Amino acid sequence: MKVQEAVRSHNKELIALRRDFHAHPELGFQEFGTSKKITEYLKGLGLDPQTVTKTGVTALLKGKTDNGPVLLMRADMDALPVEEQTGLPFTSEEKGLMHACGHDAHMAMMLTAAKILVSMKDSFDGTIKFVFQPNEEIAGAQSMIDDGILENPKVDAAMGVHIWSPLPSGTLGVKSGAVTSSMDVFKVVIKGRGGHTGYPDSAVDPVVCASAVVQQVQSIQTRFISPMKPIALMFGRISGGTKNNIIPDSVELEGTIRYLFATKPGNSDNPTDKFKKMVTDICNSYGCTCEFYFDHENDAVINDPTMTALAYDVAKDIVGEANVAEHASMACEDFAAFGEHVPAVFTFIGTASEQAKSTYPHHNPRFTIDEETLPIGVEFLVESALRFFKGKK
Repeated sequence: MKVQEAVRSHNKELIALRRDFHAHPELGFQEFGTSKKITEYLKGLGLDPQTVTKTGVTALLKGKTDNGPVLLMRADMDALPVEEQTGLPFTSEEKGLMHACGHDAHMAMMLTAAKILVSMKDSFDGTIKFVFQPNEEIAGAQSMIDDGILENPKVDAAMGVHIWSPLPSGTLGVKSGAVTSSMDVFKVVIKGRGGHTGYPDSAVDPVVCASAVVQQVQSIQTRFISPMKPIALMFGRISGGTKNNIIPDSVELEGTIRYLFATKPGNSDNPTDKFKKMVTDICNSYGCTCEFYFDHENDAVINDPTMTALAYDVAKDIVGEANVAEHASMACEDFAAFGEHVPAVFTFIGTASEQAKSTYPHHNPRFTIDEETLPIGVEFLVESALRFFKGKK
């Protein structure tokens, strides 16, 4: 049976799996029910799944022989603290929780791909390590790596996919190099000296200083780092003061710095270092001081050229070359951690359809997917795995 025919024969089960996961979302490292369902499904395929990293699941599928390479295939499991507003018949049954990012689809596609690959295990030499990863939203991949997911057996390459509403249904996004951003989360506390708004000269106003910071740091993106390197420096929260006629002692600024390239602290092109210096200089000029709190959440996903070429060839055969886009995103994705250790590729599966009402952005309470795109994802996963092993002979 051809891969496409095999995928079609499992279409009803594929959709049922996705809807079941969607109706029962769980937050990162709390995916106990999800983990149990995945484990039971994999056992039903004759595999021996193991629980790893609290709620994660992994299982090995050995081909005709296990003398070949080891390919890690990853699907993420966690949901978001979002109150669903889709009105779907299989809407979330957990108040305040929702699969608003497509991880329900990822798990369903991976399980279906596993089922098909089990039936085709005599057609390849090597081992597939299926990995169902918890807590993707807060860097769960690194936790799995710390727990040894890339060892026993040692992984040679990795592959991941993401259902993607910025791309139309029927398209696949494949690109070499950086495809998702690095992200640093920041909090800046600007400290002045409080006073009366009728006597501003007797105070040191952190509000006007904070306003200058918000405006002036935007120049980092083109004046201090090449405009050829995409950066999004965004403020999401400003807080300060208790009353309209009181100059506060301090103002807090919070936001994110995203950049679509690889860099490290201390490098000449590190935007967070530039941000810290500029904010400090601005505060000094206004007579204020500042304190910084940074959290580096994810590095950029950097697609390996060889793995990308494989993914591109598979993609064009499935959807046609005209429907393969060189797509990158300023969203961040912790799959980057796998790519820092082994050659890896991360592919976007377009799911935007007006008819399916699936054009809302990820993390939106109305986010949903075009279920017609699920078989495309399964076919892509299966064909990519088979061609990976074929290319290693």
